[in-house]
Amino acid sequence: MRLCICFVLLAVIVCASADNPFARGGRFVLDAAGGAWDMLRAYRDMREANHIGADKYFHARGNYDAARRGPGGAWAARVISDARENWQSGVSGRGAEDTRADQEANKWGRSGGDPNRYRPPGLPSKY
Repeated sequence: MRLCICFVLLAVIVCASADNPFARGGRFVLDAAGGAWDMLRAYRDMREANHIGADKYFHARGNYDAARRGPGGAWAARVISDARENWQSGVSGRGAEDTRADQEANKWGRSGGDPNRYRPPGLPSKY
């Protein structure tokens, strides 16, 4: 019985430390969940700040934070950003130019660009 338990523990350790598709898949899922959380946090901060002209900054920051988690986070940021812009462009009536500018800020953040490029004057340092 003890030998059986030792084999099971050894198998778990080997699988956990090996570079296998299951470990990479699990990491991707965790990164994606964390990236979705980063996007939600940026959205909440944007709503809380309620600062004119800060929209692009929070777009860039949410994508930046999510993409730093890895491929799963970048994927989640792209999916959420694209879905939000597709929905917003049809509902809000802000127009194609606003959507294009939002997507530019999204891509800038996902590519590792500094979100402060879009930071408006007067935005509290808390953000």
